[in-house]
Amino acid sequence: MDRGMPGSTSRGRLTVGVGHQGVSVVVTPAGELDHHTADILREPLEQGIEDGYNRLVVDCSQLEFCDSTGLNVLLGARLKAEAAGGGVHLVGMLPVVARVFEITGAEAVFTVHNDLDSALANVPDA
Repeated sequence: MDRGMPGSTSRGRLTVGVGHQGVSVVVTPAGELDHHTADILREPLEQGIEDGYNRLVVDCSQLEFCDSTGLNVLLGARLKAEAAGGGVHLVGMLPVVARVFEITGAEAVFTVHNDLDSALANVPDA
């Protein structure tokens, strides 16, 4: 099981780690996801789909803040992943981030998991 983060990018208040597990790209944003940092998350999500990974797992356990711009990045990735036959799975959202999804109703369109192991369970290794 390769859960290592072969790549990591940082811009100010957000660092994004990227790893692969079977057919999934595991993206781990840490810090604050907002208008100024959204592209740093958008890029690896879009790259994962371009590389043929249609299952995107976003480990939100280190995400301390997410505004509407960050939410839109995830919604856009969801549309692209679903068009490719996959989806976006969110993991371990802290209460402050989960609240944004709850208020907007976005929680209903994502598959949400409590932890990374459950998000990666029963998925083929490709």
